[in-house]
Amino acid sequence: MRSSKSRSRNKNRNNRPSGGNIINRVFDSSGPDGKVRGTPQQIIEKYNQLHRDAVLSGDRVDAENYAQHAEHYTRMLAEAQREVEAKREEQEEQNRQRQAERDRERAERLKAQEAAANDPGSMEQPDVSDSDSGLVDTPEEKPKRERKPRAPRKPKPQQAEQPTPDAPEAAE
Repeated sequence: MRSSKSRSRNKNRNNRPSGGNIINRVFDSSGPDGKVRGTPQQIIEKYNQLHRDAVLSGDRVDAENYAQHAEHYTRMLAEAQREVEAKREEQEEQNRQRQAERDRERAERLKAQEAAANDPGSMEQPDVSDSDSGLVDTPEEKPKRERKPRAPRKPKPQQAEQPTPDAPEAAE
């Protein structure tokens, strides 16, 4: 019973179990009549079918062998499903704890906001005189500075008048 995925696709050869979801993993099972390939559920169904066929043909030894193979994969699948269920329940419990913590924090914030709304004098006020508060000054708050008067513009240099071709020439 070797996982075909670890044998054929795992080229890193680090001899670690590939882990993952055993429920969907494809296995090669070496049974009495050769290999049976598939997921654990498919292998169970195949061995159960071979068991029924052996019982109908009267071969009690093969029937028992197929039944044992099917039982092995049934136990393996049941164990994997229990692990998946335990992991799911653990995650659900963690989610419930996180949600309860968020609900407590939200209730504390609402209680603090209600207390502040009911008694504004009890809240600590920020120091307005501190200029390093990190706030941005808005135009309404900035003191208006006086502008310097603009320097007068330089007059444009006048060009020497040249006669235009359309204008009549002056008498000589």
